[in-house]
Amino acid sequence: MFVVIVTLRVRPGRLDEFLAGIQANARASRREPGCLRFDVLRTAEDPYEFVLYEIYRDEAAFYREHRSAPHYAAWKAVAAECLTEGGHVNRFCAPAFPDGIPDGPRPH
Repeated sequence: MFVVIVTLRVRPGRLDEFLAGIQANARASRREPGCLRFDVLRTAEDPYEFVLYEIYRDEAAFYREHRSAPHYAAWKAVAAECLTEGGHVNRFCAPAFPDGIPDGPRPH
């Protein structure tokens, strides 16, 4: 499993265009066979800050399949117009416990 957490900062005046573009990107990404999850979150503190939470089968599903998809190219064009300078930060993650966290004893 390969996880990508993306922080995005939208330019004032570009919010509607951004929302349309990220919605189209998320919808198409969710249809990719290697995409297991694609959430679009808006921070509670700032209406122009968004977080994407993406989970892919593996790195190839992200780097080769997702990034070569036509909808990704369309998204990149929207991002170039709508995001602030330096307003796109990717964090790449892997599960700390790939087999899950076992349940411990429950309090009585």
